Amino acid sequence: MVVRRAKKILKKRGHRSPGFGSQKKHRGSGSRGGTGKSGRHKHKRMLSIKFYPDNYGKKGFKRPASIKKGKAINLIDLDRMVEDLYKQKKVMKEKDSFLIDLPSLGYQRVLGSGKVTHKMVVQAKHFSSIATKKLEGAGCKAVVVGQDG
Repeated sequence: MVVRRAKKILKKRGHRSPGFGSQKKHRGSGSRGGTGKSGRHKHKRMLSIKFYPDNYGKKGFKRPASIKKGKAINLIDLDRMVEDLYKQKKVMKEKDSFLIDLPSLGYQRVLGSGKVTHKMVVQAKHFSSIATKKLEGAGCKAVVVGQDG
């Protein structure tokens, strides 16, 4: 059988200081070094390190945003490739001009280096200003498609 004992606080009730020494030793938050998490980098540092280790140190990193410029092609390369692409059926021919869809071939930009000898309608996301001038000067068309933004 268990011996029933009165709790200590019940025994001490009615006396001036129930088990805390003098009254001034058991007052407010000052007796425990502040409220809550105060002092966790000062006088309560060891408690903080022991019980809250995740509060310290760096964790992981944030990936930098990737910048995708996309593949570019020069007019001279495009002009050289047109016949082969037509044979491979990757380029369509309408009347006398080739219809080239560059995004489907993996290119996003057209740059203006070289001459244009074939008639063509070029579709791309971006054209340099020189490429546009050269295409229009050769009687070709530059069509901007699927532009983000």
